[in-house]
Amino acid sequence: MERELALEFARVTEAAALAASQWVGKGDKEAADGAAVAAMRVMFDTVHVEGTVVIGEGEMDEAPMLYIGEKVGAGGPPVVDIAVDPLEGTSIVSKGLNGAIAVLAIAPRGTLLHAPDMYMDKIAAGTAAKGRIHLEASTKENIKEVAKALNKSVREVTAVILDRPRHQKIIEEARRAGARIMLISDGDVSPGVATAFEDSGVDLMIGIGGAPEGVITAAALKCMGGDFQARLCPEDEAEIERCKKMGIDDINKIFSIDELVRSDDVIFSATGITDSHLLKGVRYYNKKTATTQTLVMRSTSGTVRIIEAAHNLDKKPLFKDKRINWLINAE
Repeated sequence: MERELALEFARVTEAAALAASQWVGKGDKEAADGAAVAAMRVMFDTVHVEGTVVIGEGEMDEAPMLYIGEKVGAGGPPVVDIAVDPLEGTSIVSKGLNGAIAVLAIAPRGTLLHAPDMYMDKIAAGTAAKGRIHLEASTKENIKEVAKALNKSVREVTAVILDRPRHQKIIEEARRAGARIMLISDGDVSPGVATAFEDSGVDLMIGIGGAPEGVITAAALKCMGGDFQARLCPEDEAEIERCKKMGIDDINKIFSIDELVRSDDVIFSATGITDSHLLKGVRYYNKKTATTQTLVMRSTSGTVRIIEAAHNLDKKPLFKDKRINWLINAE
């Protein structure tokens, strides 16, 4: 894929972040998500790719836009798979908490796992720990391996875990091992990606979260040379059948990062909505100006860019588009 596309996709996540940011703390996660989805969909129309959404807002009958299988883009080449989460952290935004981002990943057609919308057991670590983490290992063993890889003591390792009852055993084992733990309420893409950044304060992300978010995290870590493993966690026969329909016959299979993202040509973009481990959130300075911070990465070059942008909202076509104006008018 042409490197110029990286900036185009940055514009897509910026649009979603700006739209969702107007709903921060207003207690309406559906409106926030709707605004982000609509803004991202509109911006995709300006990008010259022939894209198919393989991870999105649900099936065609579940989502009006960015549904799985939807064709997006102004036309290609390149022909690509697109994984999106226009608002990763809907509850975070509705409550005005930290950790919400707008995020997407792009790869050549047929190279991103079509992960069904269900739970996934996952573990993520940065470049130094590549090849040293494994889902079949205990939490204690994984923490020790990460500590060795980072030349840290176990008590200096920070593991991020979603604060859920299902993770009580993991939390207790991590505490017994002596590691530092950061419990989060929602949104595990940001801390998963943060494991690849030395100054993020995150060394390991572990636990069960959304499968679509897992593939997006794997795409980001593929760009950074990090590591990620995952295993689907279907909860009933219907979800098992859904896996099989998407080509996943072995429900117990542990997917490596290279099986989740089967290409070395990946673009990842994330824009902060609220402050997170990775990025600053959207800031408004007056009625006309807002700033965003976006992380853009390409696996082919290994380049990692942080884009600071100041947006003149009076000149932003996005905010005048009749298709979404009513969604982002949060007053």
